[in-house]
Amino acid sequence: MKKYVAECIGTMVLVVLGCGTAMLVGCDAVNGGGYILTAFAFGLVIVGMAYCIGNISGCHINPAVSLGVLMSGGMTGKEFGGYVVSQCVGSIIGSCILAAIFGLGGVTDQTGGFGANGLAGVNGNPVAGLLVEIFLTFVFVLTILGVTSKKAGHGSFGGLIIGFTLVLVHILGIGLTGTSVNPARSLGPAIFAAVYGNTAPIAQLWVFIVGPLAGAALAAVCYKWMESEK
Repeated sequence: MKKYVAECIGTMVLVVLGCGTAMLVGCDAVNGGGYILTAFAFGLVIVGMAYCIGNISGCHINPAVSLGVLMSGGMTGKEFGGYVVSQCVGSIIGSCILAAIFGLGGVTDQTGGFGANGLAGVNGNPVAGLLVEIFLTFVFVLTILGVTSKKAGHGSFGGLIIGFTLVLVHILGIGLTGTSVNPARSLGPAIFAAVYGNTAPIAQLWVFIVGPLAGAALAAVCYKWMESEK
């Protein structure tokens, strides 16, 4: 149970600080400032949470990461189900907090939709969006599997490596899809965007579920093959 609570808290913090930063500063790739701040916000949350809850749950805070760990033999199917539910609940709680902060404080949401992911950067093309999310998640999860491997020996630097890899994939992905690589991160903001009248994110949500899960599965298969001594 403590692992599930940790995953819920971690995902909540990711949504509040990551999506909250995007809502506050915007993600305009032309001007660049808010774009980079948002990328670092998501990455630095992972760094902080890795050293906070990593020893409790592994700090997945992402169903795609949990799928990669499951396929690599690092957790059971029952644990995987518990992790995913906890992560999705955390995302919804985080979005509730953002709704309260931005609603009560009268702060303008610069993204127009709770920092939800979308396909505007790929001209609404779901195939292009899927390719972006599959590739970025593949890179992210492959890095995690490598860093956390018993053969890696990165010690206490693992959280930094994973966090800065998330910054890296956001730098490319924000202007294309907003960078999900995390179905739970996409879920809460899409639901709340729809509640406030922006239905595009919820209609496109399937891309940000299928893409990251497919990318994670590919990463797990690839890494397992590369690490095998056969």
